Amino acid sequence: MTDGTEAAAQAVETAAEAAGNWARAGRHAGVAGLAIGVVAAGAAAGVAIERLTVGRGMRRRARLALDAAGPYGTLRGTSGAAIAEDGTELYYEVDEVVDGPAAKRPKGGRTAVNGTAGARAGKEVRTAQDARSGLHKRLTTALGRRSPAPTVVFSHGYCLSQDSWHFQRAALRGALRTVHWDQRSHGRSARGHGQVDGTEPVTIDLLGRDLKAVLDAAVPEGPIVLVGHSMGGMTVMALADQFPEYVAERVVGVALIGTSAGRLSEVGFGLPSMGSKAFHWLAPGVLKAMGRQSEIVERGRRATADLFAGLIKRYSFGSDDVDPAIARFGERLIEATPIDVVAEFFPAFAVHDKTEALVAYDAVPALVLAGEEDLITPAEHSRTIAEVLPDAELVCVAGAGHLVMLERPELVNDHLVALVERAGAAARRSRTARA
Repeated sequence: MTDGTEAAAQAVETAAEAAGNWARAGRHAGVAGLAIGVVAAGAAAGVAIERLTVGRGMRRRARLALDAAGPYGTLRGTSGAAIAEDGTELYYEVDEVVDGPAAKRPKGGRTAVNGTAGARAGKEVRTAQDARSGLHKRLTTALGRRSPAPTVVFSHGYCLSQDSWHFQRAALRGALRTVHWDQRSHGRSARGHGQVDGTEPVTIDLLGRDLKAVLDAAVPEGPIVLVGHSMGGMTVMALADQFPEYVAERVVGVALIGTSAGRLSEVGFGLPSMGSKAFHWLAPGVLKAMGRQSEIVERGRRATADLFAGLIKRYSFGSDDVDPAIARFGERLIEATPIDVVAEFFPAFAVHDKTEALVAYDAVPALVLAGEEDLITPAEHSRTIAEVLPDAELVCVAGAGHLVMLERPELVNDHLVALVERAGAAARRSRTARA
């Protein structure tokens, strides 16, 4: 038997087993179970065809090469933990301000140094350092040394982790105090206690209270700039909804990136009308069934990883020429979220509506930014937010998708620094007026 034939036979066997696993996971979900079976059958066919031409070892080596191609997700700070109202431990990290030359040498990360790839990587690092130096100078000039600079707190999206802010963290590191946290059941935070014991479902309001716990632990005093992507932006809205006085007292700026204030049940995900309606009808039952059979489903996810890598790329990025290493990084972040966590969080989005809560941020500088090709939280939702916050800077990035902060990091970084500059200027005017 030739290597290609052997690989194909192994592919069919593995993918067929995966199909069976997916179908068994959904057998109690009625029509939803049928949908799982259809997806699994397509996955089996796709994996078998792909493996006729590319062996498992080659694909594994390609993944490892991409994982080693950049320092994505390797930056670490001083760790801490906040305790949520149900006892869930929420993990966060803090990057402190560093004065002098040390600020140009953040710890963490790795860079290839050999051959042509090493030369290209070295050039990219030098370019990034030059850009970072420019951002630091802007911040130093804008904020000065006599007034307290704000702490910038980053909240990540659904099925991601704090590492999704890699480029923003690298750009601001040493110049500003920043806090990066993992939402409950994501990243390094603990599984939500209320969800594990079945006493409380995930709601966006719960996530807002989680953010308040993190702020109390990591930023007990001083001005704050809040930055949220996707579900993280909804978390920031929920904070304002439940703690408006806190927001008025402490928050001096807000960035809402690739997010929505509501009406997510109407999002079409780039599907035809009937396909979109079917998805919204079937998805909750499918995911619930999968969550109950998480071990079986996780085996299916691993077996069909090649097929779903393309799906993840389609819904994460807007351009076809995104850096393969960055695309792989986004894929790793999403793959790391267990299926039962995916299932627990999904229902919260259908009922999310924080449009009225947005007015709490009307008094501070705001940035509303989205990718024009975002299929998950379409740019139109950001335009709706900007209508509620008329003084906000609205930026819709042509050709970018949902993970715009990974796809167009320099642009996002530039607008975040501009937001901090505006927040600092507004804070100074407020202090002058009070004096």
